[in-house]
Amino acid sequence: MEPIALTTERLLLRPFARGDAEDVYAACQDPDIQRWTVVPSPYGLADAELFTEKLSPGGWQDDSMYNFAVVRRDSGALTGALGINRRSLPGTYEVGFWTAKEHRGLGFMTEAVRAAAHWTFTSLGGDRLEWRAEAGNEPSRAVARRAGFHMEGDQRSGLLNKGVRRDTWVGALLPSDLGLPGTSPYLAATAPGAGRTDLPTAP
Repeated sequence: MEPIALTTERLLLRPFARGDAEDVYAACQDPDIQRWTVVPSPYGLADAELFTEKLSPGGWQDDSMYNFAVVRRDSGALTGALGINRRSLPGTYEVGFWTAKEHRGLGFMTEAVRAAAHWTFTSLGGDRLEWRAEAGNEPSRAVARRAGFHMEGDQRSGLLNKGVRRDTWVGALLPSDLGLPGTSPYLAATAPGAGRTDLPTAP
């Protein structure tokens, strides 16, 4: 896929460029980003150059992942990174993100996730967008919830981060959550006994 850019009221989501490496390097010195995401730790300038100059462009080229630099439209400052990754199940994608420390608490990443979700459903033909984070990552879960994700539960040993398997929280967003049509029919499960009239009632 040819790299594209998305705009929101306050943000520009654009592909990473060679000149972003130093800003990514600076943001990823934050201990919280290194603790809660799968970025290398310690994080060097070479890691930022690999991410911005090779991994991100390569993901667009082979349609495996679509990484966006999330920047402010008013100043051009890098507020974070957001990626949409293709999963093995057709029509299923996963979103991941981090926010630079100085830009947290302003709703930027929620705004970015909503825009990326809309693009996933309308341009990529997505029917399910998943979110995962290590159990305990409350800020990431707060962003996902504000963006409309439904929390679906926990996964034991669902994440490998820096050589350690960790439990994860899982959530998902569907096109219908945003008032959009899906590309495949969806038959939701019903609770056991739903709609039956022959079940015993309590005395």
